[in-house]
Amino acid sequence: MTIRIVPVLDVMNGVVVRGVAGRRSEYRPLLSALTPSCFPVTVADDLRKHFGFTEFYVADLDAIAGAVPSFPVAFLHERGFRVWLDAGVVDDLAAIAVAQQGVERVVVGLETVASPEVVANCADGLGERVVFSLDLRGGAPLGKVEKWRTSDAFGVAEQAIELGVRRVLVLDLARVGVGGGTGTEELCGRLAARFPHVEVSAGGGVRGADDLRRLRDVGVCNVLAASALHDGRLTPDDLAAL
Repeated sequence: MTIRIVPVLDVMNGVVVRGVAGRRSEYRPLLSALTPSCFPVTVADDLRKHFGFTEFYVADLDAIAGAVPSFPVAFLHERGFRVWLDAGVVDDLAAIAVAQQGVERVVVGLETVASPEVVANCADGLGERVVFSLDLRGGAPLGKVEKWRTSDAFGVAEQAIELGVRRVLVLDLARVGVGGGTGTEELCGRLAARFPHVEVSAGGGVRGADDLRRLRDVGVCNVLAASALHDGRLTPDDLAAL
């Protein structure tokens, strides 16, 4: 089984920022060994030059926080990039608005979505374009967990899959940018084994190639990465080997 890297652009106030443990008030403009810029299109171009990436995960952190979206993804489309977009979907109309931007995948995050019913409606209306993001902090689900039948991370993902989701992203925000590994291999492995028809992705805290191998071996298909790319802990040779 192969595994695919999807590089992350965390965008706040129109620039790419460096995520640290989900503490968004502490995020600062990106400093990278690969690019002198923190402007999203330039960062994407430079990552493509270095690694060959053509698909990006964009987290619009302003929209996730409930503000006006800070970056129009059309700029990336014009450069030939495909996009997964998390723009803080709360309800069906917000999901449709994201889809109408022509993105490859519409991320519906547990942190912001109003209810399981919205997830079901998104899955019904947008099909496999929907990625349900199982947003965690230290292993605990975020958002309106009281709306779900359980507060257990596996149980929330299981319910989303029962509602029609076919792509699940396991993302522990406490792990983002701190270099401690994803810490979600067991959960991802359980989901991949229990639901072989579901595409399981993971993100948050990837340190290097060994983490990618562990995730691949438990059945993860896609891995989100940012810091490890910009710091040089993941190289083009690492990705080619996987």
